[in-house]
Amino acid sequence: MTTDVVSHVELRPGAYADSVALLRVSRDVAAVAGVAAAQVAMATELNLDVLRGMGFTPPAGATANDMVVALHLDGADALEPALLAVERALSATRRAGTGSPGGAGTVEVEPPRTTGSAFRREGGGPTGALALVSVPGASAFVEAMDALDAGRDVMVFSDNVPLEQELVLKRTAAERGLLVMGPDCGTAVVGGLGLGFASATGPGPVGIVAASGTGCQQLMALLDHAGVGVGSALGVGGRDLSADVGGLSTRESLRRLDADTEVELVVVVSKPPSAEVAASLREYAATLGTPVELALLGEGEPDLTAAAEAVLERLGRPVPEWPQWGAASPRVRSSRPGEGSLLRGLFVGGTLCDEAMLLATAALGPIRSNIPLSPDLALGPDLTADAHLMVDFGDDTLTAGRAHPMIDPTLRLEHLGRQAGDPRTGVLLLDVVLGHGAEADPAAGLAPAIEQARCPVVVALVGTSADPQGLDRQATVLSAAGAEVHLSNAAACRRALELIGDAR
Repeated sequence: MTTDVVSHVELRPGAYADSVALLRVSRDVAAVAGVAAAQVAMATELNLDVLRGMGFTPPAGATANDMVVALHLDGADALEPALLAVERALSATRRAGTGSPGGAGTVEVEPPRTTGSAFRREGGGPTGALALVSVPGASAFVEAMDALDAGRDVMVFSDNVPLEQELVLKRTAAERGLLVMGPDCGTAVVGGLGLGFASATGPGPVGIVAASGTGCQQLMALLDHAGVGVGSALGVGGRDLSADVGGLSTRESLRRLDADTEVELVVVVSKPPSAEVAASLREYAATLGTPVELALLGEGEPDLTAAAEAVLERLGRPVPEWPQWGAASPRVRSSRPGEGSLLRGLFVGGTLCDEAMLLATAALGPIRSNIPLSPDLALGPDLTADAHLMVDFGDDTLTAGRAHPMIDPTLRLEHLGRQAGDPRTGVLLLDVVLGHGAEADPAAGLAPAIEQARCPVVVALVGTSADPQGLDRQATVLSAAGAEVHLSNAAACRRALELIGDAR
C-alpha cells in the first residue's frame, strides 16, 4: 500500500528568524513522523531556488522579508502535527534568543538594545573586550560602528556587507588605533579564545593574520599536526588585501602581533591579493622586528602546505609526513567520448577552492567557477557547465538568507548528488572543515553520497585532533564510504589531478 505525498507551502509575511535558527527548525520538523521533507526559511531568491529543487512551488509575491514553511507529508493527516512542530520549534528559538526565565526570587534584566549600551552597562567591559557582530549583512554596519564608537575592536562575522561600508569602518578604526576583523571574518583566535569557526589548537609561537578563514584553518591544522601551536589568529576579511581596501586591517594586525612578545613568527595568509597591495605589504613586513612569512595564493606562488612547511623550517621544527586515510582507485576508462573526463570540486571554503583552482589550472587549463580566476570563466546561476569546474558554496551569493555551508550542508549535498550522477564527472574533489561552530558531524551527511558516487572521491579534511567533531573519526567515516582523505588540501587536489589524468 502506498501513501500519496501531500505538499504544504505557507508564506508568513514579516516573520523573521536567523538562518541558523531556521536550520534547526527545519531539522526538528523533518524528524516528525509523517514528514518526508521540511524547509523553513526566509524567502530569499536563493532559498526559493532550493525549494524548487525540492519539488515545491514557491508562493507568489514572496520577498526576502517573509518566512516560508514548506512541507512534504506522507498524507493529509500529518499536516496538523507537522505545523504544531513548526510552532514549537520557532517558539524554542525565540526563548533561546531572550534567555531562559529566571527562578523564584530572581529579577530579570532586559538585555541591552545596542552594542554601545552593552559596553556601558558592563562599565566598559574588561580590558581587551571586543564586539562580535553576527547579524544580516545589511544591519552589520550600524552595530560595528557602535562598537568602534565605544572604543572597542570589532569582529564582523556577517557577510554581504557592502564594500563602501567596510571602507568607512576600517578607515575609522585606523584613525582610532582600533581593529576591524572582517566583514565575513569566519575564524579568529584572540587571547587564546577561538571565535567563529576556529580550529582547536594549543598556544604556540605562531601568530596568523588571515584574509581567509579556511586558509587560516588549513595552516592551523597542518601546524597542529607538526606539534606547533598558534597563539593568535586575527582575521581581517577576504577583501582586506584588495586594491579597494589596501590592507588596512592587515597592517594593524601585523603591528599588534609584532608587539606581542609571545609571537616568534607571523604568517599572513590570503586568497590571491592585489599585486600592488602585496608589494606594499612586503615592504611593511620588512620593517617589523618579528619575522613574517607571506602565504599569499596566486599563480606561481607556493600553496598553503608549502607555506606551512616553510614556517616549520624557519622555526627549526621537522616537517612531518602529512596524513592520508583510505585510497581511491581510478575510474575505469570509458569508451564513450567525454565520459568520466571532468574534475568537479565542491567546496565550503573559498580559499581552499582558490588553491585547488590554481593547482588544477596549471594541469588542466581553465577551470569554471562561481569565484573564477578570471571573469570569463564565471559559472551561471545553475553552477554547472560541460567543463572542469569548482564551486565555493560559502560565497556571499550562496549564503544570502542561508547559514554558511560549514553549518548547513543542504545546498552542497544537493549539487553533490547531481555531479556524482553525471557520467561526465571523472573525479569529485571535496573539502570538509572542522572546528568550533561548524556542523557537528559532516562526515555522516556526506558518506551516503560518497558511497553512491560513480567516480573516485578525494576529500581535504581540514581539522585538528582536538576539534569537537573528532579528526580521526571523521576521516574513518569518509574513507569507509570510499573517499581518499588528506589533511592537506594541496595534496588532495594533486591526487585528484592524478586520478583524472588516469581517467582521461
